[in-house]
Amino acid sequence: MTGLAQLNALPVPLAVQELGSCCGSTAWARRVASRRPFGDASELYAIADEVWWNLTPNDWLEAFRAHPRIGERVGEAPQSHEAKAWSDTEQSGVHAAPGAIRGVLAQANAEYHERFGYIFIVCATGKSGEEMLAMLRVRLGNDPDTELRVAAEEQSRITRLRLEKLLTRAVTNS
Repeated sequence: MTGLAQLNALPVPLAVQELGSCCGSTAWARRVASRRPFGDASELYAIADEVWWNLTPNDWLEAFRAHPRIGERVGEAPQSHEAKAWSDTEQSGVHAAPGAIRGVLAQANAEYHERFGYIFIVCATGKSGEEMLAMLRVRLGNDPDTELRVAAEEQSRITRLRLEKLLTRAVTNS
């Protein structure tokens, strides 16, 4: 792929596939792809956000399932090779954390999943294992409606970073 121009020119199924590496919601990827062509990256980001915030909670949950739990490497739903690589890089702070932190984080992840019914989703880029654990503990105190909104905000941040990577990768690999 060669940047935004080629994303605009891709056949719909390939555009949906590329966008699906950025966000695991099928509805999101299809709707964003249908809004092409994008005039510039800012327009793509604005449309991505607009589409995200107009999805249903079930669409958000689908996107969450494409992520591995913090500290793990495989999500509940299938991911593209690129999405797996991005996730691994994004979670590098937790992979570098001491074993004790990873163990406590795994227990807190299980508690979170039991409480809310989905994985703890956080934009992990640049965060240490300790920081993510602290965030998880705070968010366990949220009511379900508040937490779903917080998790959706985190997914939106992840999607934006991945869209930036997609466009950078595209330009770099041309």
